[in-house]
Amino acid sequence: MQPQYETSRLLLSVSHPDKAAGVLEFYERNRDFLEPYEPVKRPGFYSLDFQRTNLTFEYNSFVKARHLRMWMYLRDRTDVPIGTICFSNFLHGAFSSCMLGYKTDKDHLQQGYMTEALSFLIPLVCREYRFHRIEAYVMPDNEPSIALLEKLTFHREGLLHDFAQINGKWENHYIYTYLT
Repeated sequence: MQPQYETSRLLLSVSHPDKAAGVLEFYERNRDFLEPYEPVKRPGFYSLDFQRTNLTFEYNSFVKARHLRMWMYLRDRTDVPIGTICFSNFLHGAFSSCMLGYKTDKDHLQQGYMTEALSFLIPLVCREYRFHRIEAYVMPDNEPSIALLEKLTFHREGLLHDFAQINGKWENHYIYTYLT
């Protein structure tokens, strides 16, 4: 797996700590938009030091083939990301699976960027890491995310009750799967 790829409109990249300012800007700009769908952030999350440390951890996890977070940049503007895609919880052997998460900048929604990025990355990740199954969890009221997963041929397997604590409250989630 390479640390960087290009699609027709995007640069997809595992970010180094030197990109922490742009990552922090992404999170700050999208804070109100993303928080209803995410766990409560740890103290210091919205700081440059936290983002540098996190990017270092994520880069090292990529090198060790344990975790993959790609940041999405427009090809003509690579200083501030417009989204991120994370493949995590790598399981090998009999399970051969991972979990998928993603976020898009509020100002870049409904333009096909996430579809473009995931259409490129999902087959690549399945091939490179030999995954048979990718799981994604989505809150039942997150219609844009449900539409995206279904467009990418993920199949809804069921409803998980009180699956994750989101914004301080236990929430139900649908489980979607992509099988190779």
